[in-house]
Formats: sequence, structure tokens, C-alpha cells
Amino acid sequence: MCLAIPGKVIEIYEEAGLRMGKIDYSGTVNKACLAYVPEVKVGQYVIVHAGFAISVLNEDEAEEVFETFDEMTDALKKEGYAVENEPLSKKRKSKDKN
Repeated sequence: MCLAIPGKVIEIYEEAGLRMGKIDYSGTVNKACLAYVPEVKVGQYVIVHAGFAISVLNEDEAEEVFETFDEMTDALKKEGYAVENEPLSKKRKSKDKN
């Protein structure tokens, strides 16, 4: 089973004849091949598997995934697990700032 977090495309460029992108995963930036999603534009979200973007999500879909991860994080914390690198959702980030 594979569990993927949406990443935001922050840059598109060419490398060795391939369309590539810099992908931001809530502050961690990696590169991925964009050959399988030629329609993707800077600012959109993608799901990456093994270094290849395999699908494009709109911002609402990505935010829904982030909120689900936040719910899972809360459940784990209630069970006593230590959780790092949170929150993911915009709703949660703005609530935590207040």
C-alpha cells in the first residue's frame, strides 16, 4: 500500500530532456518528473510516486487530504503517540496561529 501526501508544484523546468518540477510538501521541497502530467501548472498539487507525478489535484482536493491527515494525527496523539511535522491543513494552521 502507498500513502501519498499532495505536493504543490512551485517550479517547472527541463532536465535531460524531461519536464521536471520542484514540489513543496508543506515545507519540504523535492523534485519529480512531470512527464505523466503534462497539463500541470505551477501552483497546482500533484501526487508523486517513485519520483514521478502521477496525478493532479485541485487545491480543494489537496486541502481535504490535509484535513484528513490532521484528523489522523489527532487520533494518534490521543492514543499517546508522538507526532511530528504537523499541521498540514490551512484551516489548522490558521487556527494554531490564534
